[in-house]
Amino acid sequence: MIPLTGRRIAVVLFNLGGPDDQATVKPFLFNLFNDPAIIGLPGLVRTPLARLISNRREKAAQANYALMGGGSPLLPETRKQAAALEAALAARLPDDEVRAFIAMRYWNPLTEETAAEVAAFGPDEIVLLPLYPQYSTTTSASSLKLWNAVYAGSGDSRTVCCYPEAYGWIDAQAAAVAAKLDEAGDRPVRVLFSAHGIPEKLVSGKGDPYQEQVESTVAAVVARLAELGRAVDHAICYQSRVGPLKWLGPSTPEALEQTARDGKGAVVVPIAFVSEHVETLVELDIEYRELAHHLGVSPWLRVPTVSTTPLFMDALADATVNALGRTGVAPYGPGCRGEWKACPCQAERRAG
Repeated sequence: MIPLTGRRIAVVLFNLGGPDDQATVKPFLFNLFNDPAIIGLPGLVRTPLARLISNRREKAAQANYALMGGGSPLLPETRKQAAALEAALAARLPDDEVRAFIAMRYWNPLTEETAAEVAAFGPDEIVLLPLYPQYSTTTSASSLKLWNAVYAGSGDSRTVCCYPEAYGWIDAQAAAVAAKLDEAGDRPVRVLFSAHGIPEKLVSGKGDPYQEQVESTVAAVVARLAELGRAVDHAICYQSRVGPLKWLGPSTPEALEQTARDGKGAVVVPIAFVSEHVETLVELDIEYRELAHHLGVSPWLRVPTVSTTPLFMDALADATVNALGRTGVAPYGPGCRGEWKACPCQAERRAG
């Protein structure tokens, strides 16, 4: 039996990953598009297609990463989160040895490398914790599936599949939005909650709960703002659309166009991102800011990601401690409200 104290606990943080420099942009793109969760074709077709797409998109992607110094800031940001989480857990679990590990899906440190590091650590307990508040087949599911396929070390494992309404996550977002509303002053603004988009068919066909969870996150933030005396005009929109498929909408550019027609400024909230990377620093801060200026949307105010905000770090620490008392897969706080084929908690209950 594993002791209740003196344990070796590994917390594995999952994220997308990003290229280190211009030379690693193409292999990063290849890994991304060669994931069957992103392109759902057989490997014999998917792999050459991924190679073609990465070749064609390399220069445009390099230009975007050049705007951030040549590479992605995601790994340094995630390392800061891992260190902050370790510190928060050390205070909660002073008699245990807790280490936070980073497993990136498409670039270093890749999942296979991290799995070997965790095995060498020899944990008694493992908590798998995606840095995606809302669950999707394209993010958390892909990362967790690969982890389960490659990890062969010790430890009783459990998964925090999502935390779309976790208190610290919601409170951190509400506080950041309130600060930008203060900056807007008396100028009329709409709060645009911008999430990374996914194809509609993943929701309607595969039963992906992502859209519902984004909506529940937004509803919780808006409710918290109301408790703070801030009733807000708001809308949900989706960014980063690629390819010919129909994606969740409205798109963020479409939401900006409507905001301009309504004669309002915008407070833009990256509601599905917990750290800064190309979608926030380039897409929101440069491309959509320029569009807003062209449309006459003023002011344009962008809420920063939660990053290492103490409220968010407390939420992740609480989620970890809560998970140690159970097995299997579960959300931290409310998870899915509806029935979704791709929800791992519901799949576990069906299997049991």
